[in-house]
Amino acid sequence: MARPKVSVIGAGQVGQMVAEHIAIKELADVYLFDVVDGAAKGKSLDIMEGLPHWHSDSFLEGYTIGPNGENYENLKNSDVIVITAGMARKPGMSRDDLLFKNVDIVKSAAENVKKYSPNSIIIVVTNPMDIMTYTAFRIINPNPKRIFGMGGTLDSGRFMTFVAKELGVSVEDVQAFVVGGHGDDMVPFVRYCSVGGIPITELLPKEKIDQIVARTRNGGGEIVQYLKTGSAYFAPGISTTIMVESVLKDKKRVITVPAYLSGEIGKHYGVEGFFVGVPVKIGKEGVEEIYKLNFTPEERKLWDISASHVKENVEKVNKYLNL
Repeated sequence: MARPKVSVIGAGQVGQMVAEHIAIKELADVYLFDVVDGAAKGKSLDIMEGLPHWHSDSFLEGYTIGPNGENYENLKNSDVIVITAGMARKPGMSRDDLLFKNVDIVKSAAENVKKYSPNSIIIVVTNPMDIMTYTAFRIINPNPKRIFGMGGTLDSGRFMTFVAKELGVSVEDVQAFVVGGHGDDMVPFVRYCSVGGIPITELLPKEKIDQIVARTRNGGGEIVQYLKTGSAYFAPGISTTIMVESVLKDKKRVITVPAYLSGEIGKHYGVEGFFVGVPVKIGKEGVEEIYKLNFTPEERKLWDISASHVKENVEKVNKYLNL
């Protein structure tokens, strides 16, 4: 039986991590695409040469994208396409600073996804993630359930990491998630955070929780400050892989992702026609269910601030692309 096919557009640090983890877990055969000559082919071969030690038979291949989109035809029949292509943050930059530079990159990738494999499940990783997911959506025009971003999964992982570290407990026993835009005004949902079923508010004082929330919001920026020449890639690569796994294995994982909100669910969240991070069920059809959260007045205020920031950038993209 043939393995599923996952295509990763962008063979930079995040893209190569996604490819490596998918291959080690033997989830699929992986096809890497990049504009840098030889980068995707070299990294694919390098990963594949290590797989015998992991007892994985996944196949990898890399393609250089030509100036006129050459080699994009190899996207055909992908089960999942992951878009990581784009510029990374540098010290002093916000995710929004990347907006128009990465709109052009994602637009080009999305046009070729539409041309060669429009029925794939599409996961967008490029920052600013909610907006790049929207950009790809408007270009490809897929069933909105079949496209979503990665951000909330990564942010939730950071939240759980900091809680476990503070309490000295296993991360296995920490349940936590982050909603809203994948930016500095994301909303770590303290009320739903627990350790072994015990609410975090019973385990830590408010000032310590506030510190963890602040560090979660700045989790990406903290890493950028340390790396200086790039941004996080280990955790984003792992976070993307669990989403790919939930699709390919139809695991029905409930995780937070930037999902398309409209209609009744959009009305509940006060969002119409764009992507913001909410808890969803991920399976073989993509976003199979979006869950409603009931906010306290304080939570609603934070959510509205985050969602309105995403909306502002959506309007900028619409104007930039004449949508």
